[in-house]
Amino acid sequence: MRVTHVTTADLDRMEFHAVRSGEHGPVAARLQDLANQVDSGSEVGRAELFVRAGEQWEIAQEYERACAAYQRAIDDGGPTVIDPRALSAGSLLQLDETESAYAHLSRLEKDEPPGLPTYVHVAEALYAHDDFQGAERWATAGVRHYLHREGEPRVRELLLELLRLRFRVRVDLGLGEDDLDRRLDTD
Repeated sequence: MRVTHVTTADLDRMEFHAVRSGEHGPVAARLQDLANQVDSGSEVGRAELFVRAGEQWEIAQEYERACAAYQRAIDDGGPTVIDPRALSAGSLLQLDETESAYAHLSRLEKDEPPGLPTYVHVAEALYAHDDFQGAERWATAGVRHYLHREGEPRVRELLLELLRLRFRVRVDLGLGEDDLDRRLDTD
């Protein structure tokens, strides 16, 4: 097997090609091949490549393949931008495998708090599948956990996204405005 090094620029080029061409399946397959060949010093690690492959499989509406790619990322255990358990849960919800999806989310909740992009993904996935209470709980937990870091530009951007989603969910639930909702008024 040939060992390879993958940069973020390589990843950007592949994902841009997928968007431009609509060839999400072939790009997903290529990302998985790269994940199987990547060396330990690669700028983009094996787990992240499996995650990106899974995201491309999802866009191609190949949810079983997405779940398989996410499972490879979970098994690898390497660093990823979004926790692969959250991504897998989203694909499992698409497959109506609700019990398995919530099992992933339950394990995720029991670990140390995930990164802010993971909170955003879980809240969006639950909202899209009409679990408004779950979406509100995840959005609130994410905002409360990361609010002290709102001065960091990327964190601020994601916090605003999560606050907006939380507000929509709360409106759908018929809940009144609270202190977190009012933070949107200041931006």
